[in-house]
Amino acid sequence: MQRDLTDSMRERIASASAGKTPVSICGGNSKNFYGHPCEGETIDVSQHSGVLEYEPSELVIHARAGTALADIENLLSQHRQMLAFEPPHFSSTGTLGGAVASGLAGPGRPFAGSVRDSVLGVGLINGRGDSLNFGGRVMKNVAGYDVSRLMAGALGTLGLLTDVSLKVLPKPASEYTLRQACPQQDAILRFAQWMAKPLPLSAACWFDGHLYLRLSGTETAVRQAQHQLGDTLMEQASGWWTAIRDQQHGFFQRQAALWRLSVPPATPPLAISGEWLIDWAGGQRWLSSDESAASIRRMTASVGGHATLFRNGDPSTDIFHPLPAPLFKLHRRLKQALDPNGILNPGRMYKGL
Repeated sequence: MQRDLTDSMRERIASASAGKTPVSICGGNSKNFYGHPCEGETIDVSQHSGVLEYEPSELVIHARAGTALADIENLLSQHRQMLAFEPPHFSSTGTLGGAVASGLAGPGRPFAGSVRDSVLGVGLINGRGDSLNFGGRVMKNVAGYDVSRLMAGALGTLGLLTDVSLKVLPKPASEYTLRQACPQQDAILRFAQWMAKPLPLSAACWFDGHLYLRLSGTETAVRQAQHQLGDTLMEQASGWWTAIRDQQHGFFQRQAALWRLSVPPATPPLAISGEWLIDWAGGQRWLSSDESAASIRRMTASVGGHATLFRNGDPSTDIFHPLPAPLFKLHRRLKQALDPNGILNPGRMYKGL
C-alpha cells in the first residue's frame, strides 16, 4: 500500500510537471500558517507513514515522512531516546516530514544542534516526478549528506519528502529548571558567560523579568551546576519548555504580529517597541510588535541578523527576510535543478522560487 502511495504521488507530480501546474504539499497541516499560502492541487503526505527502521543501539531512526511526530517520540521514549532538535508540534497532527521541511527547532537547538545537524538521509520526489535518495541510514555514511540537509527548512520547494533518516540522542538521566529574576540586558550577559562554561545547559530563555535555565545530565552534574548558579529550583518544569516549543505560552497568544528574529546571541536588547521573549540563550528572539516590517528588518540587519514574520502580519509583507542578490541567485539555481518547472509549493518562501 505504501509503495502504491509513493507511486501515486510520483505520478501526480510528473503529470503536474508536464502541464506546468503547481502543487501544494501538506502533511498534518500543523504549520500551514508558516510561509506564504500555496495554490495548486494538494498532495497529502500524511497517509504515507510508518517507521521503516529503528536501531536504538545505533542511535538512528528511519521513517516515512507522514509519520506523526508523537508516534516517533513515543517510540524513542520507550528506549529513553529523543529527537535532539526538539521539533515544535504546534498540534497533534505534526509529521516528521513537516518537522524537517520547516526546519524549526525547539529550546535545545543551541546545545544539541539544528534539524540539519540531525538529518542523515532523505528520500524525495523532485519536481520532475523522479524518486531520489540522498545520504545514508547510519551515522557513518556521509555520502550526499549536504544534499539531504538542504531539505531542512526548504518548505517543500525542492522536493516532496517521502522518508527521512535521523540521528537521535539518549534522554538525560536528570533534568531541572532554574529561574532567576533579572532584566533582559543582564540575562543576555549571563547567557553569554554561562555558555562559555562547562555547564550541563540544555535550554536558556528570558521572559517578563525572569530567565529560565534547563540543566540536563547526570544527577551529580545537574546538582553541582544548580549550586553554582543558585536561586530558585523548579522541580516540575517540563511543561514550561513544551509551552515555549509549541507556542502555547501566553506570550504567543497576542494579536500583534509575531516576529522571529535570529541574531548573534550576545546582541544587546534591540530598540524595537513591543513585547519580547528571548530563547536559544539570546540567539532567537520572539517579538510581538506593531512596528513596520521595514523598521524591524532594518534594525535586525544592522546587528547581523534576519527577521521572519511568523504569524499575524500583513499578508502583503514578505514572510522571510529578503535575500541578498547573490544568495537569491543561488536559491534560484538550486530550485531550477530540482524543480525545473517550478511546480512544488511555488512562492511558499520567496516570490519566483
